[in-house]
Amino acid sequence: MDLNLLGLVALALAFDFLNGFHDAANSIATVVSTRVLSPRQAVVWAAFFNFVAFLVFQLNVASTVGKGIIDPAIVDRKVIAATLIAACIWDLITWYQGLPTSSSHALIGGLIGAGVAKIGTGALVWDGIIKTVVFIVLAPILGLGLGLILGIVTYWTFRNWHPGKVQGFFRKGQLVSAALYSLGHGGNDAQKTMGIIAILLFSAGVLGSSFYVPLWVVLSCHAAMALGTLFGGWRIVKTMGQRIVKLRPVDGFCAETGGALTLFGTAALGIPVSTTHTITGGIVGVGSLKRLTAVRWGVAGRVVWAWILTIPGSAIIASVSYILLSSYAP
Repeated sequence: MDLNLLGLVALALAFDFLNGFHDAANSIATVVSTRVLSPRQAVVWAAFFNFVAFLVFQLNVASTVGKGIIDPAIVDRKVIAATLIAACIWDLITWYQGLPTSSSHALIGGLIGAGVAKIGTGALVWDGIIKTVVFIVLAPILGLGLGLILGIVTYWTFRNWHPGKVQGFFRKGQLVSAALYSLGHGGNDAQKTMGIIAILLFSAGVLGSSFYVPLWVVLSCHAAMALGTLFGGWRIVKTMGQRIVKLRPVDGFCAETGGALTLFGTAALGIPVSTTHTITGGIVGVGSLKRLTAVRWGVAGRVVWAWILTIPGSAIIASVSYILLSSYAP
C-alpha cells in the first residue's frame, strides 16, 4: 500500500476512535447514572466488550456499508476522504453540543454526499439507503418497545420484593446488560468503519477481484473503537444518563437489555442502525413506565432533531469536502 492509502486507512481508524469516544455514552451512560460502576470502571468494561465483539458477530453490517450505500465502482480515495472528513466533523460538532447523535449515520451521510458530488444520484444504492433510513425510525421504536415490555415484566415479577433487595439484585444484573449492550455496540458500529476501509482497499485493487474484510481490518477497527471508548465522551454521558430521565439499576437493566436485543437482531440482518437511537428509545420506554412526565421531553426532542439532521448535515459537509479535494488535488 502507498502512503496516501495508508493515510486514508489511518483517517478511517481515527473516525473509529471518535466513534468510540462519541458513542461511549451509549455503552456506559445507564450503568454510570445508576452508580453501578464508576465512570472509569464503566469505560473499561464497555471497551473490553466492544473489542471482543468480533468473536461473536458476522460481518453483515460491514458488507452493507461497503457495498449497499453507494456503488463500489465509483469509490475512489477522494470519495472516502470526503466521507471520513464529514463524519469526523459532524461527530466533533455534536460532541461539543452534548448531543448523542449517530456516528453511523454521519458516516452513511458522508458516503451519500461524496457519491452525489462525484457523479450525481446515480451513485446511490437505494435499497441500502432506504433500509437505513427506515431504521432511523424503527430502531428507537424497537428499543422503546422492548425496554417498555422488559420493564413491565420485570416490575411485575419482582413486585413483592423489598425495593432495596430489587435494586441490589439489578446492580449485579446491570453488569450483564451493560456487557451485552457494549457487545452489540461493537458488533454494529465497528463494522461500519470496516466496510469503509474494505471498500477503499477493494477500489485500490488491494483485495483482488472479491470484496471481503481482512482480519487485520477487523482487529484494527475494534481496537480503535475500544480505545475511543476508554477516553469516553462525558458531555454525552450526562445527556443520556441524567437529562432524559432519572434511572435506577432496574431501569438501566431493562433499557440496556432492550437495546442489546435490538442490536443483536439488526447486526444479524446486516442493517446499520444507530446504537444511539436504540438506547435512547430504551431509556425513554423505561422512563415512561413511571409516568410520562418522568421523561424530559424537551431534551428528548432536541436529541431527535439532531438525529433528523445527521444524514443531510454530514452529506452536505462531505459534498463540500469532495468539491474542495477535487479542486486542490485533481
